[in-house]
Amino acid sequence: MDQGDKNITLSVNQTKMLLNWDTMQDSGDSGTSVVGLVSSPGMGKLLAEAPLFLETEEQVVMHETHKGVLQGISPVMLSDITSVFVSNKNTQNLSSPVTFVFKHSMTPGPRQKVFCVFWEHGQTEYGNWANKGCWVAFTSDSSTTCQCTHLSSFAILMAHYDVQEEDPVLAVITYVGLSLSLLCLLLAALTFLLCKAIQNTSTSLHLQLSLCLFLAHLLFLTAIDRTELKVLCAIIAGALHYLYLASFTWMLLEGLHLFLAARNLTVVNYSSMSKFFKKFMLPVGYGVPAVIVAISAASRPHLYGTPTRCWLRPEKGFIWGFLGPVCAILAVNLSLFLMTLWILRNKLSSLNSDVSTLQNTRMLTFKAIAQLFILGCTWCLGILQVGPATHIMAYLFTIINSLQGVFIFLVYCLLSQQVREQYTRLLKRVRKIKVESEQYTLSSRVMPEAS
Repeated sequence: MDQGDKNITLSVNQTKMLLNWDTMQDSGDSGTSVVGLVSSPGMGKLLAEAPLFLETEEQVVMHETHKGVLQGISPVMLSDITSVFVSNKNTQNLSSPVTFVFKHSMTPGPRQKVFCVFWEHGQTEYGNWANKGCWVAFTSDSSTTCQCTHLSSFAILMAHYDVQEEDPVLAVITYVGLSLSLLCLLLAALTFLLCKAIQNTSTSLHLQLSLCLFLAHLLFLTAIDRTELKVLCAIIAGALHYLYLASFTWMLLEGLHLFLAARNLTVVNYSSMSKFFKKFMLPVGYGVPAVIVAISAASRPHLYGTPTRCWLRPEKGFIWGFLGPVCAILAVNLSLFLMTLWILRNKLSSLNSDVSTLQNTRMLTFKAIAQLFILGCTWCLGILQVGPATHIMAYLFTIINSLQGVFIFLVYCLLSQQVREQYTRLLKRVRKIKVESEQYTLSSRVMPEAS
């Protein structure tokens, strides 16, 4: 131990501590003051895997540095654990910081950051590492100088960034696929809205699904990264939460409608089922997601928006406010899809040679298979992104789900004979107007010449 006029220096193994003598007497205690430094090399192995709780500012800096690709932080012990004991009862909020110099047991790498941490008992049952009240004053390859405004058990942790490099091909596929989906969803929505001849319960369902997906994809493409303002980011996250939940709710109603249509093959448009959908589909389609989002926002509004994305935070299971309903809807839709195929299989096997009925059933069978994509069942591919097939599943998931709007326009518009007839009439009307306009222009030019 070295003691200057008002400074104390203690050394043990690979650690050195420097503190001001006045700090020892801040509590006003009279008599002898005692200070000690204890190194516990063996404790490092026991506490190395304990959780690390960083201050919010540190988390934001790390997420901004590796924006969009930071998956997690893996702490590694970089020094011996050193405990400080003093006779002063006041060991918190010291008037002047205590300085520690730790020797490194290894050299930090390019994706590794050094933190000055202390052992804390408050946030978890067994204790954890935290950096509140401690900061790095200087660091090099061989040592780190820390300063802390309280006394406890200290160490140096090297945080290794678990970074997943963004796949540029997947990013391009996502933006191109969603942009194409936006165009197709807009065309589909205009078709269902403006073509009076095809409007019924089915097209009403298609219209609402197209509108919800269009707004959700548009907001995702334009605002998912707008994290500069926390309040705005939270609003965007809440809006995305609602729009995607509403989209999945309409997918559920689509699946239920297709199942009931298969059961009532010959009376699809005249059954009580159609009246039920007309009466309740809007309250269910928009009301249920609103209730879920309202409960989520009222219970934990601060968990809307992350440092890198305007989306739901995973803390405290908050993300299940989205994943829970989605998983339930996917399970129900997959069950309805399989039951629909089974019903149509029995219909086909029991049919006579009635051509119109046969064609009607085959069209419903084709649409049922296409519904596997439209009803969101392919979102299950996201669950399969584990193990050696992760990369392949990621590509399949991105390609299929980013093109959901294309499938909707293809199946419900281009492959519908009734819609194609409306398109043909519209094109004929446009051509007629164009021809009449050209004839009028030509005649208006000829008349002055004749006069």
